[in-house]
Amino acid sequence: MTTKPGPKDIDKDRLEGEGSYSGTRAYNKATKEFIDTGKVDKAARDARRALDSDEASELAAAEARGKAGDPKGQRKRPK
Repeated sequence: MTTKPGPKDIDKDRLEGEGSYSGTRAYNKATKEFIDTGKVDKAARDARRALDSDEASELAAAEARGKAGDPKGQRKRPK
């Protein structure tokens, strides 16, 4: 008699639903590697300079597209 696999039999590391476990692991690894390089303070200073420059409006527009779910700006705008 064969039984159906239950919740305890599912390989939780392979689940990819609402949250992507592999994506989370990759993000966490890349973040740790960046922190370990010691370049965080320089990146923060560079970001501050960019926000205080002529580039600020372009950065704000990119942020708005990202928040709207259209980071590449490919959606057609209503007329």
